[in-house]
Amino acid sequence: MTSPTKIFFDLCPCPIVGVTGTKGKGTTASLIHRMLETQSSNVYLAGNIGIPALDILPKLTRASIVVLELSSFQLLDLKKSPHIAVVLMLTSEHLDWHKDTYEYREAKESIVAYQAKNDFAVINQDFQAAKSFSQKTKAQVYFFSTENQTNGTYLSADKIISNIEGPEEICKTSQILLPGKHNLQNVLAAVAVAKIQNIKKTNIVKVLSTFKGLAHRLQLVGEIDEVKFINDSYSTIPETTIAAIDAFENPKILILGGSSKNSNFTSLGRTINQDDSIKTILLIGREAKRIKEAITAAGGTKANILEGAKNMRQIVNLAKSCAQPGDIIVLSPACASFDMFKNYQDRGEKFALEVENFK
Repeated sequence: MTSPTKIFFDLCPCPIVGVTGTKGKGTTASLIHRMLETQSSNVYLAGNIGIPALDILPKLTRASIVVLELSSFQLLDLKKSPHIAVVLMLTSEHLDWHKDTYEYREAKESIVAYQAKNDFAVINQDFQAAKSFSQKTKAQVYFFSTENQTNGTYLSADKIISNIEGPEEICKTSQILLPGKHNLQNVLAAVAVAKIQNIKKTNIVKVLSTFKGLAHRLQLVGEIDEVKFINDSYSTIPETTIAAIDAFENPKILILGGSSKNSNFTSLGRTINQDDSIKTILLIGREAKRIKEAITAAGGTKANILEGAKNMRQIVNLAKSCAQPGDIIVLSPACASFDMFKNYQDRGEKFALEVENFK
């Protein structure tokens, strides 16, 4: 059986920028698309993020560029790699489908495995599983990191630096509209691709200072009585919920839980144990019990743990009743949604709707 992604790679007449990773694909692909679009009208965004790749095929010429968001499923049977491969954070998502983390990583590796010397790989140096991809490619490798100086792009104090054409300060982090420390990794990846494609610094900064992010990803959906409501329904694994906790310093009311993806909640339990800004945790769905056990195993929490809300109206009402001015209420479930909602979009939309009903 030939997949649509494989057919697209076989027939595509132009360079492809492929973006993969456990989380951040959609945000990074969108940032890259916006940056490339500042200097060309012949750039297309496709893949997981909306338009199926085959739908844009008739529009493409040799002068086009396609930015493609690629999941592990789409990479499974590929025997070609993109001209520019972007490898973001890698964790153990989709273990309910792939046999183990090794098989999941192997599925992703085809994004670099068939590259040539004139291709590029932009790789996250901060995650060992991602960093190992640099050994699997013949392409020129540029690393990005929020922790260390690299040959590609990196964070230095509060500045985004590119080393791709010698050290150059791109902007200060305060100029970036996207919230959250984890989004800095997505920004660094996008800036690296933009520099490889010779996008002007002024155009890169223009995109970073205006791009608000995608729906259901740390999205501010309302503010009532000085309490902010953040929709991070796209967070279906513990790692992204940890990133959401780290993204805000305000006192937090967290909404956690949902259906199972066989995730390990140990790190999430540890983060909750160590973070004094979490004042209340609302546990929902089938995974509530396992999350609670992980928090207890990590030494517990000073936060109040509440359970029993059966639908989004009850969840939002309960969260609001715990909040004081200056607090933020964060829906970042760390789980799939299928026990109470159709999908993560449905969960996020219902959250936003209930917040709207409060106004």
